[in-house]
Amino acid sequence: MDFRRIAFWAFIVLPAAGCIRHQPAGNSDKPIGEKVSDRSTPGFKEYWYRGMAELSTYEVEQERYGEMRRAEQVNIFVTEDFSKSKQVKLDAPQDAGADRVPILKLNAVRRFHTGIYEYTLMESVFTPVDASPSLKATYSVMDWCGQVFSQFNLKGNGYRARLFSYFENEGDTDQQLKAAMLEDELMTRIRIDPFSIPAGKTDLIPSPFYLRFRHKPYEVHKADIGIEKGERESKLTVRYAELDRTLTIRFETNFPHRILGWEEMDGEHLLSRGRLKTTMMSDYWRRHDNGSEFLRDSLKLVF
Repeated sequence: MDFRRIAFWAFIVLPAAGCIRHQPAGNSDKPIGEKVSDRSTPGFKEYWYRGMAELSTYEVEQERYGEMRRAEQVNIFVTEDFSKSKQVKLDAPQDAGADRVPILKLNAVRRFHTGIYEYTLMESVFTPVDASPSLKATYSVMDWCGQVFSQFNLKGNGYRARLFSYFENEGDTDQQLKAAMLEDELMTRIRIDPFSIPAGKTDLIPSPFYLRFRHKPYEVHKADIGIEKGERESKLTVRYAELDRTLTIRFETNFPHRILGWEEMDGEHLLSRGRLKTTMMSDYWRRHDNGSEFLRDSLKLVF
């Protein structure tokens, strides 16, 4: 008997476009966060609280050192119970009381090569499902030269931003940024409720990946957010007033508002562009045995 057929119930592969049918996920356990989620969007709980994560792979063009590189990105969206005070995932959410906050987490991993050596970028964004400000975001850039890590924690009326770098001119920094939305939480907010994102002029903290590659300091910038709603596909565009930078995110108009792709421009120069390849629902944290490696083919992973 083919073990792949036995394991097939554990995941659902979704097409890159069109309607999504919500299918049962077997005997998966539902996180405690469902009990405190106040999202009223039809299907929100059924989709996000079935004991699985949504895995999406993207074909990416990435600029680095003045040349375009072939890259790949995996977005992992999953709900968790988070500690409001410690800003970490709770070990015993049933005992946390008011400290428990249900969040939608995005882990995004991007890989590409520059000549002989490789880059791995990873970010994690933790956004409460009530669409209040993200509690935390972390970023890492790893290549053969070394590592750079940064962390943003919601503290008071803004974010505590720490940067740890092996470059002397960057050094280790610890600063407080005024209240602003994180650029990278736009994707989690789209997944929660894209049309509740305030359009118009706002304060944004640009992605640390952009700031890192352009060697710019962590600062709050003025930006303008516009949303174009289409029948099947919608688009969110960010234009910075003080930076020659534009970010466009394409997403499904209807729930669950999958991210279909993005384009990031620095003036007339393309910085990155992503296109959705496929989506899978999976309890991937249980699929760590050698026999589960075939699932990588279902995700169309290259790197």
